[in-house]
Amino acid sequence: MKAQPWRYLRRKSQTPPDGDWTTWLLLAGRGFGKTRCGAEWVHDNVEQYERWTLIGRTASDVRDTMVEGESGLIATQRKDNPCRYMPTKRKVVWQNGSHALLFSADEPDQLRGPQSEASWLDELAAWKHPEAYDYHIMGLRLGLKPRQVITTTPRPTRIIRELMKDHTTVVTRGSTYENRDNLPDAFFELITRRYEGTRMGRQELYAEVLEDLPGALWQNEYFHYGEPPKASNGQYDLIRVVVAVDPALSSEEDSDENGIVVVGLGANGLVYVLDDLSAQGSPDQWARRAVYAYAEWQADRIVAESNQGGDMVEAVIRNVAPDVPVKLVNASRGKRTRAEPISALYEQGRVYHLHAFPDLEEQMVTYSPDSYEGSPDRMDALVWGITELKPDRQESTGAFAGIA
Repeated sequence: MKAQPWRYLRRKSQTPPDGDWTTWLLLAGRGFGKTRCGAEWVHDNVEQYERWTLIGRTASDVRDTMVEGESGLIATQRKDNPCRYMPTKRKVVWQNGSHALLFSADEPDQLRGPQSEASWLDELAAWKHPEAYDYHIMGLRLGLKPRQVITTTPRPTRIIRELMKDHTTVVTRGSTYENRDNLPDAFFELITRRYEGTRMGRQELYAEVLEDLPGALWQNEYFHYGEPPKASNGQYDLIRVVVAVDPALSSEEDSDENGIVVVGLGANGLVYVLDDLSAQGSPDQWARRAVYAYAEWQADRIVAESNQGGDMVEAVIRNVAPDVPVKLVNASRGKRTRAEPISALYEQGRVYHLHAFPDLEEQMVTYSPDSYEGSPDRMDALVWGITELKPDRQESTGAFAGIA
């Protein structure tokens, strides 16, 4: 049986908008069919546009989802104008001569030069480097009417908010439930059980761009991005660096994550969040990740919460790296009491993130002491790390005086 063309299969929410627009911003829940929409829009327009830019969150996302995925460009190509993937050149070429250059948002500097007439951007809200979008948009300038399609699960990032306010943007929303008939039962049951009825579900299932949560200790506007100052040798000029760990109680499939966050104190007196390596895993696995971060960032010590594991936490780390300095900390006060002074530092603009950390930042802005469900492991690790840095700075310059 001959497959029907996409224009007969797509739902109304998957149909490109009419009118004079520059950006089609497709905000949709998980499993909605965003990738198929993006790939089909590209195929529909390769006759009109010759030079394309395709950007994904990571290089593997571009390859495995946008190009070679089951709904990507190769799987949805047209018989009358097929395309060929050239991985060594990071390019897709169509029979009619149109071509798309492939980029990872993790390498923003590569987007400084390329120009294009049209582009497809995937999972923009999860990009770690916001400047990747800024560099890209400067190159979207060829032809009489440059256009871009952005397919993403929403998060209230600066770029998403700005795009939604732009009069040249058409916003389309779609929920996971719209594509229920095409989703495996196991996937649908898992994702709805995990997110339905939660604030996260409004974002991940229903594609809402959530406003700041009343009562949350962090707001989106608190996040600032930038690098620490550099020394004469080109390395970051950091007075101290610590790896903070908030271990999970267990390593089962549905266990909490092990919070592992790297923070540093710059010579300019500002705090920098350098990395977030949080993940599920066994004690040996989280210990190895923490020790790796310790070596990678030339840290002073590993700071680990010992409430749940006591001396075992230190023993696990020592088993991986016997000589790494370890400081155990105990949560004698509640999360709010520990987190409030760190939130105040953010509000005062004294903490910078090296780049966007979507999962960590999502946990921070959704943490309200009165309503948060689950364990904010990434946030806890962050709080422990910055708390460890703060006393040294307070003693030397008084920069944090008044933040108790």
